[in-house]
Amino acid sequence: MNQLSIHNPATGALITQVPADDATSVAAKAAAARAAQPGWLAVPLAERKACIVRFRAAVVTELEALAAIMTGETGKPIKMSRNELNGLLGRIDFFLKEVDAQLVTETVFAEGGMTERIEHIPLGVVVNISAWNYPWFVGGNVFIPALLTGNAVLYKPSEYATLTGLAMARLLHGAGVPKDVFIAVIGGGDVGAALQAQRIDGLFFTGSYGTGAKIAQALGPRMVKLQLELGGKDPTYVCDDADPKVAAESLADGAMYNTGQSCCSVERIYVHEKVYDVFVAAFLDTLRGFKVGDPMLETTYIGAITRAPQLDVLDAQVADAKAKGASLLTGGKRLPGPGNWFVPTVFANVNHSMELMREESFGPIIGIQKVAGDAEAIGLMNDTRYGLTAGVFTPDEARAKTLLAQVNAGSVYWNCCDRVSPRLPWSGHGDSGVGLTLSTYGIQTFTRPKAWHLRTAG
Repeated sequence: MNQLSIHNPATGALITQVPADDATSVAAKAAAARAAQPGWLAVPLAERKACIVRFRAAVVTELEALAAIMTGETGKPIKMSRNELNGLLGRIDFFLKEVDAQLVTETVFAEGGMTERIEHIPLGVVVNISAWNYPWFVGGNVFIPALLTGNAVLYKPSEYATLTGLAMARLLHGAGVPKDVFIAVIGGGDVGAALQAQRIDGLFFTGSYGTGAKIAQALGPRMVKLQLELGGKDPTYVCDDADPKVAAESLADGAMYNTGQSCCSVERIYVHEKVYDVFVAAFLDTLRGFKVGDPMLETTYIGAITRAPQLDVLDAQVADAKAKGASLLTGGKRLPGPGNWFVPTVFANVNHSMELMREESFGPIIGIQKVAGDAEAIGLMNDTRYGLTAGVFTPDEARAKTLLAQVNAGSVYWNCCDRVSPRLPWSGHGDSGVGLTLSTYGIQTFTRPKAWHLRTAG
């Protein structure tokens, strides 16, 4: 049997090896999920909800151990792993509260012996190829509503969050979800490709644009429902009337939280020339308080880079920015020693000829660009192939709404950043993906409408 090696990105040490799937085992798991799904749908919704309630309780019971597992295999600082698990609980609560209303059969017309109804039925067998940066959030956004609505789930955790994915499966099975209704599928890209080849009814992927485009090309001719949560190059504009110090503190956290490895990390900052110098100084001062170190320590804010190849991307962006005239204010290099480490990095005097301002960084690096006014800022914010999130800092609500209405993004922020709510849809424009998760729409996305035309006899 194939083996998948799990390494600690903070030290490079081997944590363990786990059995990995191959094309044969993937096909067998897909067939088992297909056979099990009708029985799961037949389970009353109240019982399906009870399973998820028990799963939630198990997460609470094992929270510290689960956080340690996630930190060990991803390099996420332990406090942030704990934050993610605690945040998951609110998302579960939202789905539990809202699912009944989303599955109610609607009567939309009843007159003259004719009744028209809309029934919401599950997709069937859903594949979730998940992410490593927020494995509980990203996975839970899919498998919780998918299971509640009666689907079977083939869950492939990222190979960089495999132990976390196996823990999810263990807790779900312990909570009463049948083993063939939620099946963990373990491995790398070849296993993901094998999943795509199965008879499935929906595929939900979170990851890079490059991989998402390949999945879309493969599944497009088969008419399988496809949702792709891809990358971003998320901008924020600090207006001339904003408090530059307050904005700097918020945006430093937004850029560097989870070591910059968030889909909605702040990746480009535009600052009005009137407050630019004060903002930059405050941003650097805030960064000095972010401790780099062992992810298992409570005091650590900047952890390891999860994927070693991403270090090459960061090196290339630094070299390109320097070559094109940017000013390196701090960082710009790897840390010596074992593990995947990159120093928090800030560039000023950047422009859109630089990869740093155009392509996703997914690391602790940021470019800060001076602008003369609102029109220039909006033009630069929209000068991207991505469209996940964008923000504006100003005390003027009307101004903020006017500016944000012009930005092409799935989520927009006024005086905040790097925030996700279970009550709001999570979606993107352009190369940031198609489809959505979260909100009531993120429950409905795991169902399809069935139209009923009912005429009374006689």
